[in-house]
Amino acid sequence: MKQAPSRPLIGVFWMVVTGLMFVAVTAIVKYVGDDVPPAQAAFLRYLLGLVFIIPMIRPILRARLDLRQVKLFGIRGVVHTVAVMLWFFAMTDITIAEVTAMNYLSPVYVTLGAALFLGERLAARRIIAVGVALIGALIILRPGFREVEPGHVAMLFTALFFAAGYLIAKQMSGEVSAAVIVGMLSVTVTIGLAPFAAVVWVTPTWEQLGWLFLVACFATAGHYTMTLAFVAAPLTVTQPVTFLQLVWASLLGYFVFSEGIDVWTILGGTVILGSVVFITFREAQLKRRVVTPIANETKV
Repeated sequence: MKQAPSRPLIGVFWMVVTGLMFVAVTAIVKYVGDDVPPAQAAFLRYLLGLVFIIPMIRPILRARLDLRQVKLFGIRGVVHTVAVMLWFFAMTDITIAEVTAMNYLSPVYVTLGAALFLGERLAARRIIAVGVALIGALIILRPGFREVEPGHVAMLFTALFFAAGYLIAKQMSGEVSAAVIVGMLSVTVTIGLAPFAAVVWVTPTWEQLGWLFLVACFATAGHYTMTLAFVAAPLTVTQPVTFLQLVWASLLGYFVFSEGIDVWTILGGTVILGSVVFITFREAQLKRRVVTPIANETKV
């Protein structure tokens, strides 16, 4: 099959739109805050978003998943459930910019996981890039110079669990269609979040339900436009554009939520993203299979 020609400007455009979609997600979650407990807010986001998987029901039924595949999807659902709850909690505890910057760690964890569990060779360039990314995380956290909040710790584990889920999805991508992977994730995470939401349940208002439905809409739209970006241009073109998300998140936090602009957070996020871009660029140069996702691929 002839490969579609690269359209870098179109790819950049769709990646910019993707960034705006995910910044809208973080803004709404921040606005809702802890009026709805994080576990319940996460559950409602997925429950209300189930309407978008209706077209995926038939592919799931046709896939005839075997026991091993069901177990893998179940494990992915568990790790993603934990990641989503931690992410929603972090949004109520630290700034939008810090959440955005630390989310860039997920692709770095994926690089390590691919070497440890998928048998990929951990070349020197990857080791260096991982080390640089960890330095970026230390720049953001600055332990010993500032108080490390529970939200910061939550984001460290959020990125780790998102990466674990991505590695499972990567393994399953050669066996089932993308519709099955996305649909099964939505179903398993909704089920996984239900008991946690029940424990802390408070009756939401119609306004809160409306905002959380918008979260589901923007998240779904973001993943769709991200796919369009991948089709239009290679990762080496679209990857650097994700830096704009950190800029927008910082401006949003400053102007809308009265959060200070922390140059250390921006610097740390830039260092982390730079390491991810370096890995992606080197892999593309060597024409090797890229397993490092962009930060948006591991979002809620």
